[in-house]
Amino acid sequence: MLIAMPVIDILQIEDNFLVNYEDVESANENHMFGSYITGKLNQKEQSVGTDKVKSGEIVFKLFGFIPIRKISVVMASDDDYYIGGTPIGLSIVTDGAIVISDNNDSIQEGDIITKINGKDFNEIDDFQNVLSGNDEAEVTYLRKNKEFKTLVKVLKDKKNKYKLGLTVKDSVTGVGTLTFVNKNTKEYGALGHAIVDEIGGNIVPIESGKVYPCNLIGINKGQKNNPGQLRCVFVQNGKDKGSIVNNTKFGINGTLSNLNGLVDENLTAKIGGRLSVKPGRATIVSDISGIKEEYEIEIIKANYQKKANDKSLVFRVTDKRLLSLTGGIVQGMSGSPIMQNGKIVGAVTHVFLSDPTKGYGVYCDFMLEQI
Repeated sequence: MLIAMPVIDILQIEDNFLVNYEDVESANENHMFGSYITGKLNQKEQSVGTDKVKSGEIVFKLFGFIPIRKISVVMASDDDYYIGGTPIGLSIVTDGAIVISDNNDSIQEGDIITKINGKDFNEIDDFQNVLSGNDEAEVTYLRKNKEFKTLVKVLKDKKNKYKLGLTVKDSVTGVGTLTFVNKNTKEYGALGHAIVDEIGGNIVPIESGKVYPCNLIGINKGQKNNPGQLRCVFVQNGKDKGSIVNNTKFGINGTLSNLNGLVDENLTAKIGGRLSVKPGRATIVSDISGIKEEYEIEIIKANYQKKANDKSLVFRVTDKRLLSLTGGIVQGMSGSPIMQNGKIVGAVTHVFLSDPTKGYGVYCDFMLEQI
């Protein structure tokens, strides 16, 4: 079947996306910039501290000689990456306290308290030291990822302990899927979207975090208006596999200290930028069957985004084996690598509630930027 290539609106491409010469040559051959526009990639090196970083620019020309736009780009590295696809357990100590019940008019469930009287606190027990001797406290908190401040009355319980009339927690656990691991540095990317508090929808700020091996014990198949989920268990006091350093809009990242059971060290690929992503056949990688396998999908739409977000592309699961196992995309599969033409080009992020066979993915560009 002949698939018509989309024409990329060069005005919709933002600076600093991931690219290599092969991607630009392929885009020119397929007239992805239009019938009369070609792009030329010029590479250069720039110093960042003591490191030399490869960067570049694409110059778009009309009829091959009239410059019409110049875009700064990041050169794709030659590093090899281990291919993920394995569910992992995530344990996070929050940089702040998540409100899980409230008894005042100012703070709501799901808000994340980050400071009290302008001071940071490391643990919930620190509340006592910060609140002691005050009738009220200035509370800095996040709501829908925006910072607010309010005065809250300080209460004393029967044991003369100071309280805010709130119930809070300072840790979060969950399950996601590993996307890729740099073979040289062991830096990884996973999940493809942020870990958020379920009640408030805030991106959870991280003080520290760990990655754990995870056992899959069952699958709830996805259905219309019910996304399904992977049922997994992991032991937090067991041996961890590495650290979680950042929780960003495009997933988590850090460094792994032990790859055993997480990747096949004989299985590597390069990272592909968004210019290498095309509508048509692709695969997602997962080991939910008990072995690491590639499952066929069809990329329906690839957005060449002016503004970065975690819904870069739309795809449909076409592989009958995966449809039989899961019904499509289920919770816990976020982060599953998306492969096309031998490269890791993205990660699964969300499922269509109305149709679990369809999902969204994020480009690896955005995940790598956070690392």
